[in-house]
Amino acid sequence: MRHIAQFFALAGALIMMAFGTQANAASPGFAEPDMDYIRVAPSEQMDLREALTSDRWQSLEGESPNFGYIRDTVWLRVPVSTIPSDRKLLEIRYPQLDDITFYLMENGVVRQRISTGDHLPFAQRQIRHRNFLFSFETDPQSDYQVLLRIRTQGAMQIPVRLWDPRTYFEATSIEDQMHAIYYGILIMVIFFNLFIFLALRERMYLLYVLSTLSYLMFIGSLNGSTYQLLWPESPWLHNQAMVLAVPVALIFTLLFSRAFLNLRVTSPRMDKLVWYTVLVNVAVAVTTFVTDYSVASRLTVALAIPSCLLLTVMGPIQWIRGNPQAGYYTIAWGLLTLGSAITAANKYGFVPNSFVTAYGIEIGSALEAILLTIALAARLYQEREGKVRAREAEITAMAARRSAELRLIEQALHNPLTGLPNRACLEMTISELINREPDKRLSIAVIHLSNLPAITKTLGHRNTDRLLELAARRFNSIVSELPGICTVETTDQQSFYLASLESATFGFIVEADVISETPRAIVRALEEIRKPLDYLGMQLPLDPHTGSAIYPDHATDTNTLIRRAFIAQGSDDARDRGLAYYQPSRDSYSADRLTLVSELQHALQHGELALYLQPKLSLKTREVVGLEALIRWPDRKKPIPADELIALAEQTGLIKPLTRWVLENSLELRARLLENGYPLNISVNISPNNLREPDFPLYVQRLMSSHHTHRGAIILEVTETSMMQDPVNSLRALNSLHTTGIPLSIDDFGSGYSSLSYIKRLPASEIKIDRSLITDLASQAGDRVIVQTTIEMCHSLGYAVVAEGVESSETMELLEKMGCDMIQGYILTPPLPFDDVIVWLGDYKHHGRGRKLG
Repeated sequence: MRHIAQFFALAGALIMMAFGTQANAASPGFAEPDMDYIRVAPSEQMDLREALTSDRWQSLEGESPNFGYIRDTVWLRVPVSTIPSDRKLLEIRYPQLDDITFYLMENGVVRQRISTGDHLPFAQRQIRHRNFLFSFETDPQSDYQVLLRIRTQGAMQIPVRLWDPRTYFEATSIEDQMHAIYYGILIMVIFFNLFIFLALRERMYLLYVLSTLSYLMFIGSLNGSTYQLLWPESPWLHNQAMVLAVPVALIFTLLFSRAFLNLRVTSPRMDKLVWYTVLVNVAVAVTTFVTDYSVASRLTVALAIPSCLLLTVMGPIQWIRGNPQAGYYTIAWGLLTLGSAITAANKYGFVPNSFVTAYGIEIGSALEAILLTIALAARLYQEREGKVRAREAEITAMAARRSAELRLIEQALHNPLTGLPNRACLEMTISELINREPDKRLSIAVIHLSNLPAITKTLGHRNTDRLLELAARRFNSIVSELPGICTVETTDQQSFYLASLESATFGFIVEADVISETPRAIVRALEEIRKPLDYLGMQLPLDPHTGSAIYPDHATDTNTLIRRAFIAQGSDDARDRGLAYYQPSRDSYSADRLTLVSELQHALQHGELALYLQPKLSLKTREVVGLEALIRWPDRKKPIPADELIALAEQTGLIKPLTRWVLENSLELRARLLENGYPLNISVNISPNNLREPDFPLYVQRLMSSHHTHRGAIILEVTETSMMQDPVNSLRALNSLHTTGIPLSIDDFGSGYSSLSYIKRLPASEIKIDRSLITDLASQAGDRVIVQTTIEMCHSLGYAVVAEGVESSETMELLEKMGCDMIQGYILTPPLPFDDVIVWLGDYKHHGRGRKLG
């Protein structure tokens, strides 16, 4: 209420000043003379002599000339006898006239001529004042009159007064004081809101500062103050500032109103309308630079009226809709719009000159600025109170959120079933231990319950969950007694040494150097962990496998340590002995392996692989009776052994397309052998994974059926060890291949653990003795007994026998004496590309039979 009272007090002061000015208007120190006028069209010319003798003079209706926007030249004839003093002052109170010529006539003779106007520099005025002033003296014995010739591109308003100089300067001092109060109000509003903007950085206050500053510049341009004070040497800038001030003021006012009323949220349609109006005003502002002053001034005033009406209308609409800021806004912009409309009507000549019509914008903008500043201050207070309440609510919410976060952290770091710390908690503990004591060796151990899936299928998930809870408590108790054990987490109730990594996997940390000094403690812990768990009257074996990776021996980061501990627990050693340590040489899950898989797939698709051939020699006839196709990767910078390449293909599923590629290329190579006159068989190695493919026998049958000339000439080799991984399915697949006439060979015989009862059931025609029994045949008597026995056994079962890896003549002679049928090895040649094999075969055919091999 105090702000409202201040507002009305200031408004009353402005009204009193207005009445004071009007009271001065009634004082005897000045007069508004009765004048005659002539309007001369732009196409006509009239000089002073013609004006004096013209019969077109008309009496002026109204107190002062206001012709609106015309292009005519106006002549005024002003009597000067209304002021009794000898020294007189003629004032034209409208400073926006382009060209004024003042003629003082004494007894029909020109005694004084002065040219001025706002198209000339300010310094050329007779009296440097924002209005046009002409000082002259008269003699009571003579007859005087003043003639004024006026041209302008703006509004043709010519409010003329005759003053006694002393009275004028007393009156104008009061008017200047009123303008000073007005300017002071606007400047105070500008700085007040600018400080608020700098403190809060809210865009709305800056827009209000720019809007008020624009009105200040507009009023200053309208009454000539800016021309006098800011750019007195630049008439063009004065005129441009005048026409540009209106659209600029409206642009910032519209943007401020949009922000103040929050139209983007409260009224999107009106928000769009405001934006369109802003764009139109921007276009008008640009147009003022390319059009003449007359068109620009009319256009800006014409557009100002609907823009102000929009600013006025949006307030009541938002007020009706319940916008709390719209009340202040409606009253403020109503006052400004009313003042602007009165002034605009005055410029068009619709209403006569008066204090209210001449200073309507000043009065309206001052009241608007004060009221909106009060509104902004009230809004600031409300926002502060709202922020205080919001802060209190935020503190309450933060306390609740903190409590919820603690619960979430508890859940995020613990397994909901076992209550143990989870993987994230274990990782943080490992990282903390490494950072705190980087020189200490740590063993990261992983326990996996391999039998849990079978228990789940037997007893169900609920019983499995209960079993996991029991196992977690038991294992935590067991590992807590290990020397060098590290605590994963300590609470008020208990300490946890074990963490849940997955549903059936636990992990713990132990100091490696400490535990290595007490191996018996490890054995005891393993025995306790591997004991069956008593549950529901049953002794349930969990079959735990434990793997360990050591920092910094195996890795230096937490993620890699845990991953490699997982690899160790999945190894054969962990399955056989219950505990295994990570061994880099047995890690087939490295990053290099992933890269190699991609490279192998690319090589297979783009023909980068090749088949090399190695001959098989009959010891009886000393003739080459066949070739074995061996896969190679010739263009790879870093060579990869064939057995490693095959193992990689088997692990990644590439063995299926790889085997098919080998078979198809073997058929192409045999066709080329026939073209060169060598009708030799080609042996191809197949994987046990191929034997488990349901469609593999059918694929081979169709392939061979489409190549009739090679029927029976492609021998499939299967290792003894691979068949024993899945003997039933392997035997079924081999029988299916055998019935279609495809020869089979058992490779690497003697390296596995197959039984004779199984061997004799295989539909093979050839057995290849593994190179491990052949390499030391000449020096190891035991190997000679095994090989001799194997050859005799295989012959008795009807198999032909091939010895692999023969590298010396002595070994070849021994095998020949033992009755071996064929040999294969470096004594003949290493595996060669096709072209080199053709050369070798030709050389052997012409020279090899008679020479000594080796």
